[in-house]
Amino acid sequence: MKLAVLFSGGKDSAYALFKAFNAGHGIISLVTIKAKSTDSYMYHLPNIHLTEFAARAMDLPLVIVETPGEKEKELLELEQILRSLKEEKKIEGVLSGAIASQYQKERVDKICQDLSLESVAPLWHKNQLELMNEMLENKFEIIIVGVAAAGLDESFLGRKIDDKLLAELVELNKKYSINIAGEGGEFETLVTNCPMFKKRIKIIETETEWDGSRGELKIKKVELV
Repeated sequence: MKLAVLFSGGKDSAYALFKAFNAGHGIISLVTIKAKSTDSYMYHLPNIHLTEFAARAMDLPLVIVETPGEKEKELLELEQILRSLKEEKKIEGVLSGAIASQYQKERVDKICQDLSLESVAPLWHKNQLELMNEMLENKFEIIIVGVAAAGLDESFLGRKIDDKLLAELVELNKKYSINIAGEGGEFETLVTNCPMFKKRIKIIETETEWDGSRGELKIKKVELV
């Protein structure tokens, strides 16, 4: 199936892409939505500019669309670009990295239904700890670039997700009920390398923002190596 991929540069969209590629789907274009509002309900925000480097690392086309990020209205730009990709590139479906967010999944499904496209979500309702372990087994290099939950402090920013960090997340889940995969907005991620990459993303310069309860690792400069 010819797919457009909703791509943020985070672990879920990247792993969904990996699964779709291995299943034999054709990847026609990555689609990144840049929301101007920090209150976007639909779209990943931290370091979204780095999708350009990820696309280059995978040698895949990328379409970037900006949206004001207002609730519900922010879906209009997504529908418009998918309509264009269907008309111009003959896409047949839309791939998303949805795992547990009913809000996001329902809205992508509705747009696909309206455009007569298939909604493809290979991670949907999978066991989240198993998914995280799968990513590590498949050589995904993932770092945390945003945190916003009890138990996750400034020290987590920039940390690579590995077996040790996963074990910590399991314990934090027991103590604070945080979502192990960050599906409740507890943390945001960036994939710096994976089997789809021909080059990895090397981080050169960062800046940390921390307000006492939440924070973000702003990545200022990278290069492909």
